[in-house]
Amino acid sequence: MTANGIGAPVVRADDRRLLTGGGRYLDDIAFPGLAHGVVLRSPHPHAAIAGIDTAEAARMPGVLAVLDGRGWDADGHGFLPCEDKRSRPDGTPMIDPPRPALVRDRVRFVGDPVAFVVGETVECAMDAAERIAVEYRPLPSVTTTEQALGADAPAVWTFCPDNVAFAHEEGDAAAVAAALESAPHVIRRRFAINRITGAMMEPRGCVGFFDAHDGRYTLHSGVQNPHTLRRDLAQAVFGVAESRVRVVCGDIGGSFGTRGPNYPELVLVLWAARKIGRPVKWVSSRSEGLATDDHARECATEAALALDRDGRFLALRVSTDANLGAYLSTRGPRPPVGNLGTLAGVYRTPAVHVAVRGVHSHTTPTSPYRGSGAPEAAFVLERLVDLASRELGMPAAELRLINTVTPDRMPWTNALGYVYDCGDFPANLGRALDEADHAGFAARRREAEGRGRLRGFGFANTVKKTSTPIVETAEIRVDPSGGLTLMTGTVDHGQGHATIFRQILCACLGVAAGDIRFVQGDTDLVAHGRGTFNSRSTGRSASPPTR
Repeated sequence: MTANGIGAPVVRADDRRLLTGGGRYLDDIAFPGLAHGVVLRSPHPHAAIAGIDTAEAARMPGVLAVLDGRGWDADGHGFLPCEDKRSRPDGTPMIDPPRPALVRDRVRFVGDPVAFVVGETVECAMDAAERIAVEYRPLPSVTTTEQALGADAPAVWTFCPDNVAFAHEEGDAAAVAAALESAPHVIRRRFAINRITGAMMEPRGCVGFFDAHDGRYTLHSGVQNPHTLRRDLAQAVFGVAESRVRVVCGDIGGSFGTRGPNYPELVLVLWAARKIGRPVKWVSSRSEGLATDDHARECATEAALALDRDGRFLALRVSTDANLGAYLSTRGPRPPVGNLGTLAGVYRTPAVHVAVRGVHSHTTPTSPYRGSGAPEAAFVLERLVDLASRELGMPAAELRLINTVTPDRMPWTNALGYVYDCGDFPANLGRALDEADHAGFAARRREAEGRGRLRGFGFANTVKKTSTPIVETAEIRVDPSGGLTLMTGTVDHGQGHATIFRQILCACLGVAAGDIRFVQGDTDLVAHGRGTFNSRSTGRSASPPTR
């Protein structure tokens, strides 16, 4: 082990810079002539726009431009795309509604962008936005998964009358049905998993610049997938070559997926910058972010677990309706289906069947966040096991252990077809229970009851698929003096890539950490990248070369 190599106790490379004011966040970026944008958003979950009058707002002091959906359509721009592709129940392609940067005729969730005001200051742009007169005609809306699937539910999109965007199934439906029909014990439960959102230290924001001399867009923003964003801006929205778009990420003030999607504001600042010939900046307020940053979760799940008389699992059936919101986010269909293997968990259940429907509603779009489907799946499965332990009168730990895959069965293929190459799941659970003094819990509970307190003990033994196997880039350049420049396609938003990647180079090449310059997040400097998500950066971008 070298002094700064893999496993060495080193100081994080960026800590001193970040803790002493050397950060390069969005608000540290300054351009001459910088203008400021404010988004006017819908106050209704569903309404027709009967008219919009921007004349008074455009006349206000300091206002440089007032843009709306009519101008967006007139300029002939494209739509923000959804990356994932799936099918509807009848086998036809998934419903993928067009998502313009500014809507023109109808709003479909509270926060849908209606107009973009650009001013010399944020304050004058905010004042002007309040002078825009929008005539809304409110329409019936559905804001929960159950409402959206109702027989008389209004369609979020006329071309999707049942509000079902896609359907997906895995497993053996017939075998599961037979087991549920004959099993001595069947645990059934409906789970309502609530909607959540991220609350990052640094709100979302972006600065757009357009160079009229070479027809090139430059976007500065804290995003997780700069190369994917560049592709979508160039190909899907503006219809230009990717070489005409540059995306630059500086330091990023936190994210667990919320900065992964492509948002309308990323397009608006570039469009506005081209219109006024000046760089344009937009920063979300806290309340704006809570309404319009992509949300996550919100699933309605029906689940059933079949067991024999000895408590051995026979079959599991799970049916989930996942709320996708009004529009499909960049990877919106991914969370409901991306970690279905977690439903099989660490158990030897012979038959599992899973059915998922993605549902449109008049709500903020949902997308991957913090586990992307795995927490929901783990909760459903492990909650069923706890309920079964109560019905059978069997300790929860014992019920889990008699159903858990043992090391001698590895490699193991679960009932949904996912392969586990190794693992000692019983030992993991046993050690966790020992460390938590599970054996002494009853005494601790009695003692707490004597003081008028309630004490509980909860645990789970679960797995999650991670490190998505998509091609990633790492490039090393050596200068004549022996120094190295390391460039990666993944983007650090708190993980410590500058430290981890340097350690790997120190171990593999024997160079000093101080001789390594780390570069990330600039599509002009890094050839390719798929970004940071799903615990994949070190595994995909920084794996040491084989010898």
